[in-house]
Amino acid sequence: MAHITKISPLAPKKFPDLPPIAGVSFSTAAAGVKYSGRTDVMLAHLCPGTTVAGVFTRSSTRSAAVLDCQRKLGSEASGAAAILVNSGNSNAFTGGAGQASVDALVQATAESLSVSEDRVFTSSTGVIGERLPHERIIETLDGLTKTLSEEQIAEAAQAIMTTDTFAKGATAQCDVNGKTVRIAGIAKGSGMIAPDMATMLVYIFTDIEMAQSDLQDTLSELTEPTFNAITVDSDTSTSDTVLLCATGQSGATASRNDPAFKAALKAVMQDLAHQVVKDGEGASKFIEIRVTGAQSDSDARVHAMSIANSPLVKTAIAGEDPNWGRIVMAIGKSGAAADRDKLSISFGDILVAENGWVSPTYREEDAALIMKAQDILIKVDIGLGSGKSTVWTCDLTHGYIEINADYRS
Repeated sequence: MAHITKISPLAPKKFPDLPPIAGVSFSTAAAGVKYSGRTDVMLAHLCPGTTVAGVFTRSSTRSAAVLDCQRKLGSEASGAAAILVNSGNSNAFTGGAGQASVDALVQATAESLSVSEDRVFTSSTGVIGERLPHERIIETLDGLTKTLSEEQIAEAAQAIMTTDTFAKGATAQCDVNGKTVRIAGIAKGSGMIAPDMATMLVYIFTDIEMAQSDLQDTLSELTEPTFNAITVDSDTSTSDTVLLCATGQSGATASRNDPAFKAALKAVMQDLAHQVVKDGEGASKFIEIRVTGAQSDSDARVHAMSIANSPLVKTAIAGEDPNWGRIVMAIGKSGAAADRDKLSISFGDILVAENGWVSPTYREEDAALIMKAQDILIKVDIGLGSGKSTVWTCDLTHGYIEINADYRS
């Protein structure tokens, strides 16, 4: 696959100015895992006392790196920690060789940074089913260790990209007990994106102090309305990893229920989730789907994801065709409770259909104008209850086929 150079039309104008997070430093290297001449390894060093939480893919074929991270989470260990990430090869479906690569990378990183192997977390993203040339990564560790800097988070975001067309970052800050708390996060993800979670790697860093169990509960809770509310193509990756690291260096301590910290963290997670959708392979439209009036929130989520994952809905939007019949179809097939004659559908503020038929005020030309925008809102009220859900997706264009047909070449 040739490296993608055409930036998504939905990309932010520039990479955000992410603040240094006290207690975290970064470095990058070009190990030649898959491509030559581009950075493909990122190392993050975390100060002693950092707590680490994570959420991961629930795929039955998840990678050795994911399984290793899952085994290590949950402790209140106080020593320094490290995160080592490579792009270009996912080290998934590689049998015993996959775990051997993880073990070798963990051991080498632990020795290089003088940290416990139980505090080294690895991630790999890229092609499935090819052995990871981990020796190339290990050869870069000496240089990575020597060039660690608090100022290199933007370079770290670049190093973890695969088919991404732009690096993804987000930041927020809040006040906790009179002290300023900073949060900065980076992500990669473009295709193989669906809840549980996506072909995403996400690393979020904050200087708050929080117990590991509270940090984990907060991350797990906020994942549902953010990373688990996006889809590009309905495909769940083998390698999804989100790690949240709290260094405690701000002097502010919080529990899982601190409202200011939760709001700031959710803003960062939602920003990164939206950027992943906006970099959806071949995407030209960013689509928000709001479902209300379902029998339950879970039913609303089922309806919303059925619409978001429908190739017919997504291709209609790519062609700027306000084909609301395809939304009716997606609701009907979802399996969640619905009543044809109680549905209402809107494109933006334009009421399209209600009471089992097209709205008498609807004009096709008005809806066609809505479809020409880059950001599109679809609202559906099921008419059966108070359940609601919002999800985000993108359209499905020829570009998606072109990128994925050539992925391994």
